[in-house]
Amino acid sequence: MIDRPNVPPARAFFSSGPCAKRPGWTPDQLKTDVLGRSHRSKLGKARLKLAIDMTREVLQVPDTHLIGIVPASDTGAFEMAMWSMLGQRPVTMAAWESFGEGWVTDAVKQLKLADCTVVNAAYGELPDLTRVPQSHDVCFTWNGTTSGVRVPNGDWIRDDREGLMLCDATSAVFAQELPWAKLDVVTYSWQKVLGGEGGHGVLILGPRAVERLESYVPAWPLPKIFRLTSKGKLIASIFEGETINTPSMLAVEDYIDALTWAKSIGGLQELYARADANAAALDRWVEATPWVAHLATEPGTRSNTSVCLSLPGASPDVPKAIASLLEKEGVAFDIGGYRDAPPGLRIWCGGTVETADIVALGPWLDWAHAQVTQQAVAA
Repeated sequence: MIDRPNVPPARAFFSSGPCAKRPGWTPDQLKTDVLGRSHRSKLGKARLKLAIDMTREVLQVPDTHLIGIVPASDTGAFEMAMWSMLGQRPVTMAAWESFGEGWVTDAVKQLKLADCTVVNAAYGELPDLTRVPQSHDVCFTWNGTTSGVRVPNGDWIRDDREGLMLCDATSAVFAQELPWAKLDVVTYSWQKVLGGEGGHGVLILGPRAVERLESYVPAWPLPKIFRLTSKGKLIASIFEGETINTPSMLAVEDYIDALTWAKSIGGLQELYARADANAAALDRWVEATPWVAHLATEPGTRSNTSVCLSLPGASPDVPKAIASLLEKEGVAFDIGGYRDAPPGLRIWCGGTVETADIVALGPWLDWAHAQVTQQAVAA
């Protein structure tokens, strides 16, 4: 029997979205002058523009790419890109987890694209991306939030590609290096790696994406919140601090706070290092623990943010019971695997989590597993 550990994680927040707030966060640190004001006021536009400018600085987005704040989180941002740009060329949809499969559903069942190829891989695996036709528009997730599998690099993307690369990077950005010159569309939500509040997405467009928007009109109608052009020209104001609909300025201030913290600790490289250190600490525990394994079996494609764990041979009820017990103990919140993923656990290791908390979590996972399996035997 394993004794109950004495030292819990200082912060029990391991959710894969919304993710842990930055260390030291409190709501009274947020600027509130803009609250109750119009987002179209000079102050409102200035704060939105500041969020865009700080994004470019911290994320090191090149000047060739435009950055806009859009509605409906990463989902809204990615669907905006799909609805606005796809249909001119054949499309390849690459999917190896539930969110990628969601984009497949959009392409096949909603947009009903006539020339659409789907490239799949099982949870824990990555398809052979080197076989993706570079003459196609390609939609893919950089980091599979629900599978723990990430694209290791952009070497498979040719510089002379004819199609557009549309990348859902919501669990990768700020934790994994992105090859901006190879990505025409990048989307994410700040509720992920920086621990911001949900509801808003970020849309980043390269010059080839802008060219597509200004030269192609889709065959289907576009909802207002998807419209990026007017009279054949890009609506540039979206990328200068205006928004398509009313944003939560409190959420914007929270994002600015997270970016300010990121700058204060050393910027992007330190965010990478923190996520890597967290994932490495969890991996050491996994390697020493016989009852658990990585869902992503190949280390080179294993996520350093949304780390997904399987329990070989265990009943699907076991990981659910472990997650429930640790939440009841106040030790770990929201560590159950995603509902569409194979039964297991999912531990967020992004940069807003402290490595000491990952280390402290291990003995509690062992204790909870012992408690759950002992109860199952007794029953």
